[in-house]
Amino acid sequence: MDLASLTDQDRFVSEATADQPVQGQAVASLRAVAPATPGYESLLSLATDRIISLGGVGTPALSTFTVSSRLRQRDMLSEVDLTPDEIHEVLETADRLKDMLHSGQPHNYLAGKTLAMFFEHPSTRTRISLQAGMAQLGGQAIVLNQGDLQISRGETIGDTAQIFSRYVNGIAARVASHDTLLALAEHATVPVYNALSDKYHPMQSLSDMLSLKEQYGSLAGLKLVYVGDGANNMAASLLLAGAALGVDVVVATPAVYQPDPDVVTRAKWLASSAGCTVEVTADPWAAVRDADAIYTDVHVSLNHVDGATRAVTLAPYKVTEELMAAAKPSAVFMHCLPMHRGVEVDASVADGPQSIIFEQAENRLHLQKAVLLQTMC
Repeated sequence: MDLASLTDQDRFVSEATADQPVQGQAVASLRAVAPATPGYESLLSLATDRIISLGGVGTPALSTFTVSSRLRQRDMLSEVDLTPDEIHEVLETADRLKDMLHSGQPHNYLAGKTLAMFFEHPSTRTRISLQAGMAQLGGQAIVLNQGDLQISRGETIGDTAQIFSRYVNGIAARVASHDTLLALAEHATVPVYNALSDKYHPMQSLSDMLSLKEQYGSLAGLKLVYVGDGANNMAASLLLAGAALGVDVVVATPAVYQPDPDVVTRAKWLASSAGCTVEVTADPWAAVRDADAIYTDVHVSLNHVDGATRAVTLAPYKVTEELMAAAKPSAVFMHCLPMHRGVEVDASVADGPQSIIFEQAENRLHLQKAVLLQTMC
C-alpha cells in the first residue's frame, strides 16, 4: 500500500492495522502521523514576497485641503444655483480629489458626516458614485427607497425633510418631479442635492464639463452639440452648464421636442456673459459642423407612454459614424448612460475610439465628492 497517496485519516488507520490481518485480533496501540503539508512557518518562509503588512501604529495625516466656504450648507438643485466661478471652483476641487484618490492619498475630510440618499427611480451611477464617494471622504451614506419611508403611507415631504435634517448632514434625492426637490429644500436645514429630476440633472452635466476640460484642457470656446430629445433633463442641464462655462451649446431636436423656452432664455443670458452662444435647430447635420463633442441620450425611457411615436420621430437624430465624421476629426462622443446601442447611437460609435462615455461615468464620482466636500465641510 502506498501510504503517501492516502489522506491523513487513512494513513492513521493503515499504519495502526497493517500488521493485524486477522479479523477480530486486538488492535495495536495507535500513534499519530505528521500531516503531509508544511506548517504555517514553512509557508511563510516560502512566500515572503507575497506578504503585505496592513495597519500599524498611528493614522496617516491628512493633507491640508483649502476650499472656499461660499458653498457651505448650500443646495444644488440646478446649475444656476452656482455662479460660474463657483462651478469652476467645484471642477478644480474635483480634479484635486481625483488625483488624491488615484495616488492613494487619504482624504477622509468628511469623517462623521452622513448623507441620506432618497430614490424614487432605479439608479446605477448615481447611487454607487454617491455612496462610494461618501465612504472615500470618510463619511457614510444611507440608501432609502420610497417604500422604505413613511412617505409611502402619506407622510409629507416637509415632515420627512425636517426629520432627515435632525439625523444627517445632507440629502441627495433622485425624484420623478422637480417639485419634490423644491419641497425638500424648502423644509430641510441641511443641503439638498439634485441626483436627477424630470427637469435637471446637474451632477451629470457638471461631470460632463469636467470630462471635456480633461479632454481639451479648457472649456472656453468649445462647441458641444446635443442630438436627440431636446425636452429632457440632460438637454436642459447641458444648455445651462455649458453656457455658464463659455461652451457654445447647440441642441438639434425635432420641433415637437424643443427645450423649455425658460431654460433657453436663461442659457442665452448666461452665454452672453460668458462670451459663447446657444442655439436650437432641427438640423443635426448642420449642428455638428465643427463640433468638439456630440452628446445624446436615450430616445425612449420607461416613463414615456408614446414610445413608438418617439422612436420614429427621433430616428433621424441617431448618432451614426457618418454624423460623427461631419464634426471635427478630434470630436468626442458623449452619453450620460444607460444607453441603447443601435437606437440613439451606433454601437461602433459608442464603443469606438472617439467615445468617452466611461470617463464621464467615472467623473460622476469625483465631481459629486467635490460638491459634498464643499457643502458639508
